[in-house]
Amino acid sequence: MGLMDILGGLMGRKAPKSGNPLMDALLPMLLKGGALGGLAGLLGKFASAGLGQKADSWVSNGPNEALQPDEVESALGGGLLGQLAGKAGVSTDQAKGGLASMLPGLINGLTPGGTVPSGGLGKAMKGLDFGKILGGLGR
Repeated sequence: MGLMDILGGLMGRKAPKSGNPLMDALLPMLLKGGALGGLAGLLGKFASAGLGQKADSWVSNGPNEALQPDEVESALGGGLLGQLAGKAGVSTDQAKGGLASMLPGLINGLTPGGTVPSGGLGKAMKGLDFGKILGGLGR
């Protein structure tokens, strides 16, 4: 099952599972906002933690800077990280590590033009190669 199926499910149908519990916990927060405030909100959390340049590299068309697990915790805070870990059924350490490896590629794939979609991810996802995005994330 591709990311397009998963995202499509989150936008109106019952959400299918990706096979990655952390991805399944994160995607609704990116699409619907909630505690993350959507993709822009997530990037803002990294900027507020002093990691804006690193997050900008994921959006830009250049190479993605690596993300460390402790940087995930610094940006998201213990409460939000714990919420994601709980929804995914993993420990906070597993969530930090998983998000550190997943976020740069996911954000890069969701911003193919080098900019954050202005109309939200729901409108912007038409035409994106979600199979390629998901394939590069390690399921």
